[in-house]
Formats: sequence, C-alpha cells, structure tokens
Amino acid sequence: MARINLIAWDNQRGLSHDLRLLRQALEGLGHQVSLTPGGPKRRDGAWAARWLRMRMFVVWLISGGRRPRQFDFNIFLEHVRPACLGLARRNVLIPNPEWFSAHDKRWLPRFDCIFTKTRVATEVFAAWGCPTSYIGFLSTDRHNPKQPRQPGFLHLAGASRMKGTERLLALWQRHPEWPLLVVQQSPLTAHKGGEPTAVNIDHRVGYVREASDIAQLQNRYRFHLCLSEAEGWGHYIAEAMGCCAVVITCDAPPMNELVRPDRGLLVKAREVTHLNAARRYRFDEADLEMVIQDAVAMADDKRHDMQAHAREWFLSNNAGFPARLAAALQPLL
Repeated sequence: MARINLIAWDNQRGLSHDLRLLRQALEGLGHQVSLTPGGPKRRDGAWAARWLRMRMFVVWLISGGRRPRQFDFNIFLEHVRPACLGLARRNVLIPNPEWFSAHDKRWLPRFDCIFTKTRVATEVFAAWGCPTSYIGFLSTDRHNPKQPRQPGFLHLAGASRMKGTERLLALWQRHPEWPLLVVQQSPLTAHKGGEPTAVNIDHRVGYVREASDIAQLQNRYRFHLCLSEAEGWGHYIAEAMGCCAVVITCDAPPMNELVRPDRGLLVKAREVTHLNAARRYRFDEADLEMVIQDAVAMADDKRHDMQAHAREWFLSNNAGFPARLAAALQPLL
C-alpha cells in the first residue's frame, strides 16, 4: 500500500470528476489517498502545502522517525503546483495537454513519470524526453436501458468554448429538414441575442444541477454530437458511448482514439492552431452535413451494432483502467 497525495483544483467541474474517479480507483487498489486542493492559479494552495509539510515533519519527529515524513506519491492533475513537489518521494503528473502551459513545462524535470490519458499525449510528452506511461482513463456509467430512445441529436455544450457549438447551430439552421437538435449550454458561453429560430432546434440555455437530469438527456437521444476541438480525455464522449449512443465526433486525436468507425461516426477536421501542448481542430462543415445525412438514413441493424460496440468499448475501457493504473505505479513503488 502506498500513501498517495492527489493535487488539483477541485473546481466542481471536470477536474472534480477526475479527482473522484481517480481516488476511487486508487483506493480500490488498496492505496491510502489524500487530497491537497489547489485553486485556479498555480500559487493557490501554496500555504496549505507548506503547512502540510510542517505538520508531517512534526509528526515524524514526535514518532521518533516511525511515521513517514513524506507521501510516497504526489499525483498532480492538469497543472503543476510547485509548492507541493516536496511533499512526496515521487512526483507523477496526469496532464490535460490543452491546458498544459509553458510554466508547467518548466517543472517537467522534477517528475518521475507522466501518466497519460491518451496516446497523442504520450507522443507529446515522450518527445520532450519525459518518462511516460499510458493509463487512459475511465468515465461514469450513466446508462439507463429502460429509457425510451428518440431519433434526435443531442449536443451537450456545457460551459466549454471548444465544442464547435456556434458553428453547429448555424449549420443546423440551414437544414430545416433535419431532425430535432437539442443543445444544452451554460449561460456563461451562450451567444447573447443570437438564439436560433429554427423549429428543429431546442437550444436550452441554463444550468443543469442534477447529474440525473444530464443522464436522462444522455439516454434519451440516439445520436450525440461531440464535436470537440481538443480534449484531455473526453468524458462526455465516453459517457455517451456508455449510454449506447451513436457518437459523432472529429476525426482527430484524441477524439478518434475513443470513437472508431465500428462504434461511432467520424467527421473530417483540420488543425487550426496549437493550444498549449495540444492541437486544436475544427470540424469540416460539408463533411458533417454528409455524416448527419448518413446518420438519419442509417439502417436499424447497423445502428444497433454501432451502439452495441460503443457500449462494449466503454465497459472494457472502464474495467481495464485499474490494471493500467497499477502497472504504471508499480515501477515507482
């Protein structure tokens, strides 16, 4: 058993989700897990880290050296918190490349290994000379087989500005013959005064407080439009596959690592810029039009096969995560 310290901003969004899933997996492997929370800025939590280091030192002194002075591992999620590096014997980073800044990169020599969620992240950090270990990731199973399916399209935009939402809405307005598109978007990112008027678009601007309400949406619609421009992992892609949806996403990494032609539909995309340590892509509108038309015309048996393969991949990926995580940790113990 190792004493592991997770370090990240508990932001009540994606990072909080990652923290919860990673903690459960580590505890399932028998490790003792603590959390040192940070904030949106890299120096947030520095005083907490110094206090924790002092407290561990005092406990070590009082115990006559019988209690450990450090954690066995720090595992940083997304960003490096320099004040926390001395809290453990070993330092591990699980990055989201699209948020990995030049400041973070300066601290890479202090890390014993980079645990990567995607193959493209492995390539990036290996090219920088970092020891890497691919672990992938896992996502929450929100599948409800009892909920009836509707032949519509769902786009969960949330508060992200990197899901192609505005371009998707503009494209759908040019096709009144297409089925219903439901878009769930945060008020923080919704375009003010430009609400779509097409009858086949249900643009819902607001906050969804309950996970059960999101799950209901995820299980209601056959097709999910997950047109990410960049991803660290892609929970909303993986969760959609877990819900037996046919996912439509960009044929660009890492999105096309999760979705393959046997378990989803891929749209041509082109690189438009670098985004920190990642590349940012935009979907090709003409190709998306063809993919939508193919989806609408898809035979039931082909769609059922695709949905089944998506669910199989989701279950296999989740089941294999603890073993991949254990294999990455083992050489560092």
